[in-house]
Amino acid sequence: MPEPTKKAVSAFIKKPKCQTAEVGATVVFEAETEKADARVRWQRDAKDITASDKYVISAEGNKHSLTINNVAPEDAAGYAIIAGASKVKFELKITEAEGKAPAKTAAKAPAKETPSDAVPPADAPPAAPADASSGAPAEAPAAPSKSGMQKELVLSSTGGNITFVAKVCGESLLKKPTIRWFKGKWMDLASKSGKHLQLKEHYDRNTKIYTFEMHIIAAKANFAGGYRCEVTSRDKFDSCNFELTVHEAQTVEGLDIRAAFRRTYLLMNECTPDNDQLFLLSDHSMVQVSTEPDVDVWEILHNAPPSEYEKIAFQYGITDLRGMLKRLKKMKKEEKKSAAFLKKLDPAYQIEKGHKIKMQIEVANPDAEVKWLKNGQEIQPTGRYIFESIGNKRFLTINNCSLADDAAYTCMVGDEKSFTELFVKEPPVLIVRNLEDQMVMKGERVEFECEVSEEGAQVKWEKDGVELTRDESFKYRFKKDGCKHVLIINEATKEDSGHYRVKTNGGQSLAELLVQEKDLEVYQSIADLTVKAKDQAVFKCEVSDENVKGVWYKNGVEVKADARTHITHIGRIHKLTIDDVRPEDEGDYTFVPEGYAFNLSAKLNFLEVKIDYVPRQDPPKIHLDCMGKTADSTILVVAGNKLRLDVPITGDPAPTVVWTKAEKVRVWHMGVVTDSGGRVHVESTKGHCIFTIEGAERQDEGVYSVIVRNPAGEDTADINVKVVDVPDPPQAPRILSVGEDSCVVQWDPPLFDGGQPVLGYVLERKKKKSYRWMRLNFDPYKETTYEAKRMIEGMAYEMRVYAVNAIGMSRPSAASEPFVPVAPSSEPIGLCVDDISDTTISLKWRTPEKVGSAGIDGYGVEYCKEGSKSDEWIPAFEGLTERTSVIIRDLPTGERMQFRVRAFNVAGPSPPATLPQAITIREIMQRPKIWIPRNLRQTLIKKVGETVNLVIPFQGKPRPKLTWTKNGEPLDPKQVSVRNSDTDSILFIRKTERKDSGVYELQVQIENVEDKASVTIQIVDLPGAPQNLKVADVWGFNVALEWKLPKDNGNCDIIGYTIQKADKKTMEWYTVFEQYRRTNCVVSDLIMGNEYIFRVFSMNMVGLSTEPCLSKDSAYIQKTGIMYKPPSYKDHDFSEAPKFTRPLVNRSVISGYNATLSCSVRGIPKPKITWYKNKMDISNEAKYRMFSEQGVLTLEIRKPCPFDGGVYTCKAVNASGEDTVECKLEVRCKYPASHSTLSESLPFMIYKENVE
Repeated sequence: MPEPTKKAVSAFIKKPKCQTAEVGATVVFEAETEKADARVRWQRDAKDITASDKYVISAEGNKHSLTINNVAPEDAAGYAIIAGASKVKFELKITEAEGKAPAKTAAKAPAKETPSDAVPPADAPPAAPADASSGAPAEAPAAPSKSGMQKELVLSSTGGNITFVAKVCGESLLKKPTIRWFKGKWMDLASKSGKHLQLKEHYDRNTKIYTFEMHIIAAKANFAGGYRCEVTSRDKFDSCNFELTVHEAQTVEGLDIRAAFRRTYLLMNECTPDNDQLFLLSDHSMVQVSTEPDVDVWEILHNAPPSEYEKIAFQYGITDLRGMLKRLKKMKKEEKKSAAFLKKLDPAYQIEKGHKIKMQIEVANPDAEVKWLKNGQEIQPTGRYIFESIGNKRFLTINNCSLADDAAYTCMVGDEKSFTELFVKEPPVLIVRNLEDQMVMKGERVEFECEVSEEGAQVKWEKDGVELTRDESFKYRFKKDGCKHVLIINEATKEDSGHYRVKTNGGQSLAELLVQEKDLEVYQSIADLTVKAKDQAVFKCEVSDENVKGVWYKNGVEVKADARTHITHIGRIHKLTIDDVRPEDEGDYTFVPEGYAFNLSAKLNFLEVKIDYVPRQDPPKIHLDCMGKTADSTILVVAGNKLRLDVPITGDPAPTVVWTKAEKVRVWHMGVVTDSGGRVHVESTKGHCIFTIEGAERQDEGVYSVIVRNPAGEDTADINVKVVDVPDPPQAPRILSVGEDSCVVQWDPPLFDGGQPVLGYVLERKKKKSYRWMRLNFDPYKETTYEAKRMIEGMAYEMRVYAVNAIGMSRPSAASEPFVPVAPSSEPIGLCVDDISDTTISLKWRTPEKVGSAGIDGYGVEYCKEGSKSDEWIPAFEGLTERTSVIIRDLPTGERMQFRVRAFNVAGPSPPATLPQAITIREIMQRPKIWIPRNLRQTLIKKVGETVNLVIPFQGKPRPKLTWTKNGEPLDPKQVSVRNSDTDSILFIRKTERKDSGVYELQVQIENVEDKASVTIQIVDLPGAPQNLKVADVWGFNVALEWKLPKDNGNCDIIGYTIQKADKKTMEWYTVFEQYRRTNCVVSDLIMGNEYIFRVFSMNMVGLSTEPCLSKDSAYIQKTGIMYKPPSYKDHDFSEAPKFTRPLVNRSVISGYNATLSCSVRGIPKPKITWYKNKMDISNEAKYRMFSEQGVLTLEIRKPCPFDGGVYTCKAVNASGEDTVECKLEVRCKYPASHSTLSESLPFMIYKENVE
């Protein structure tokens, strides 16, 4: 995204304000700066003000004031105060003292404005004087239309120019809006641009406003009518209608330019970021003129500075100053030629981020030095900023442009500047991974995650079209991790449901969030238990939410865990286990889940078994509460759970037990019997026989029989066991129909219901390219047809179904075939009759306003007789047509017929568009009319041999009779071909000749009515040669020639002649004149002693004549005795005093390493160079070496020591003067600090030795 514009920081805390004062008063302007030591300047009309009796300038700390004493009318001007880079402008207005104003005002009062089509009588009284500064329109603006626009009636005279302006606020737009201009209902003016119609547009980066203009130039009477402007940007739309009336121009004596701007009708709408509006501006053209003397206000404004504009408007009674200034801007101003620049910078440059930009200027002086500034700060050469100088050209190269380089740049040469702006275009940020739909429960955390194409990119999050921001409640959090962007919603509520959108400057992604209330479902309830003493009682239940906690109660009293009582919660299963059951454990047990208003209850029954000892034998007895195959006696077991049949038995002696199911027999005798699979266990304890199946399966269902026997007898009992399971998954669902954001899905019930009736179904959907399924319903849906809603049109989806019974939910079905929600389009619009005959009718229409993502496959056209039933529509043709017009043939003549058109797509037909009334099938008489194309209204000029192809459209019904004539005579069919159709006539000449020139007339006749039109064709050829070329006179080095017009001008005007000369010695021809229009000329600058001949070619619009006309006689240039004296010139003085173009630079070097000092100098003659150290000449020192190459001077110091530090001076001297430059050299010791004493004394010791 583009970097926001940086605002300049002002140096002023308090700024002076505009004031109005009377003549003779004293005016004080005050200002305060941020810094107390800031230097300020006061200016008037861009010129500095100096302190005097008239102007008093004072400064105290950071307070500054300007006092103007005894103000006069000439003091009314624009003033300014400057501090550093900040400049504040203000104005002083002068008013006349009371008592003098009324007379002056009355003299300059403007006349009342009148409508453009009427001129008021001469004796009409003038209107009351208007305030010159108000600028209010003469009429109140019209009420806004429904679209938020206003409608205006614009008046103009023939030949006038009109400009319509539409302004669109672009703060909330990601892309440039699209604008279309229409005339009438359908005519798009974009295709009509040309001489009389121009469309322009531009964008203001500061105000973020798009401006679109439509210029009508030299208005004609047929330009009048209704116009419409439409603006669209994605889902936003606005339009405005206006009428244009063009009347004949009326001449009004004394038309004054000032009066034309005193009352200008202006219609303007506010432009706000939330509502894209249009601004329409138009000028009324006829205003009555005042009787003031004729003053050229344009010239006054053209020569006045901008600060004087309001004063001039007040003085001459101009209230529409803005309208005058707009026209004043269009007046061409001659630009002053720059003395320093041959070519300035372009007004603006644009470059993509990361690319290289090269700015170029050309300077007048090749040796001129330039400075480059960025936002007013000088740019230093670095790796990114590269300065180049090649001759007169200067280059600034910026490598790897970033958004920080988006700024204003200035190139300075001396005091002259060249400005430009660099716009760095950031590549669009694309969304690589889209958002995905989510469905959560109330209170859960939601994370929407997307991935963009660039790290650190800016994105915007919206919910239902409203931008999301980080608030104090931290409801929404925005997380950024490289290219990933995450929207986090803490503790989702029902209000958070909706569509969430993430936007970048290169795309967007949409996802839906559904938040559901938590409805706790009970998958397994607790059941009543009957246990015996010392046994274990287990109450078990299963709920849908594994995070839900609960409390167990016995007879209303909370149960606490102890040594015998255990309470467990694992996942969704809650258990209450009671070991070593006692009689006091009997009672009602209840489980209450926390946060929900329901409970689960069951009863614990204590079974007390009393065995009386009887010495005699007792027959065996089976003690069961319920036996048989009834529904009440059936034992249900969930597939996968353990089946445990605990059968109490009695008998003395202890009976033997036999378990049977179908043909399988299990026998218990003094131990435990287990089948080979390891799932079935049969065991016996005292008074009990236990039959156990681990992990019950569907095939374990059936009737189990237990038989007990002892010598005293036997007993038998049947136990009906039913294994229940979740149902099988349903078959893959079928999509019956789709809508704009919905679909109807159907499926078949599962083949096996799991032993329990199916309670309903749960549906899920997902986007085709996603992996996340979203549940559509939480409560089981009982029907097998469901309408899914809230889908995105044009997005591919898949559906799947779960079956639910009392045991649980089945596995999901296979996914449906992918489908795309689409809706039928709206009805076609603008259905009308284009043409009609006795048996045919031509209909046309426009595309529906609402098409949808599915597009349109075609259109179906139907018809029926008036009064027929609604189901008697007859298709006009088989299949569909993609065109928006159709011709229906073979209709009964004279019948009244109804017609309708429907648009078809994959979702079906749209509502029909019908004609408002029935149409009678009968041809309508149409007068003949010839439409001459614009280019044929003037003479058609063709060259000999070219092709002529004239297409003349006409109208008329029935088909008219067409007749072509040339100059009143019939055409020659051998030379001219004619082909006629129902709508046009074509005249064709394959290869034109001169004789084809003439007036061709076309006559179109229907019975006694006719129309005629003519076309003038002119066939042109090369002209003939001029005649009678002769030498009229010879004098000095000049020859006078004369000739006559050619006999054949090629059927067009002669536009000039080409005159050539040739020396008789060489006979080489040289052109003297081209396109020379006269028939006589003087050839000058001929060479003395040579003899010349001449020839002339004639020229017309086709070209030069093939043959020239040669002069019959020649011209000899006589020699004369004139001696040539060469002129004397004064030698130019190129001497120049020495001047250092690059100074020496202070340096710090390390002892023991060679060091160099460099500078550059120029001067003519070559200056003598002398080097000094501490003002001592070192030219003869062996330690130093001096170099000079192309003006670059170098001093090399061999292995310097700290003693060599000091001030070095370079002096350049020649005959014109001298120049010096100096620098400081510091020599640092290369040894550590511990050796500093030795290193500091060493130079002194060496110096001492040299002295001794």
